[in-house]
Amino acid sequence: MADTPEEIKSHFKVYGLVGAGLFVGTVVTVLVATVEALDIGAHGFDIWDMLLGLSIALTKMFFVGFIFMHLNHEKKGIYWIFFGSLFFAATLIALFAGAFYDPITFDALMPPGYGDANPSH
Repeated sequence: MADTPEEIKSHFKVYGLVGAGLFVGTVVTVLVATVEALDIGAHGFDIWDMLLGLSIALTKMFFVGFIFMHLNHEKKGIYWIFFGSLFFAATLIALFAGAFYDPITFDALMPPGYGDANPSH
């Protein structure tokens, strides 16, 4: 970390460049979402648009984490916690996404007439 005013001033350029990069990333994300000429893949929102938006957001996340949150000056244990939480979040997202393809249903376990508009009981 910077202790003197000269060291602090030397970081202003890096912070300014990263801030400008974050602003440009936000503008690019909005342009990709709204300008039809920048649409990749099929017309309208599809998997390629999602992957492009997520890659821009991931890049911005790393800039914020490593520069503004000073993770680039931390010890190795912080990286294990940081990337471990990212892995855990990705695993949870994958599990929730996989639930859409779950073949288990409980229709056979329900009593007859359960859920009908005109119940017979």
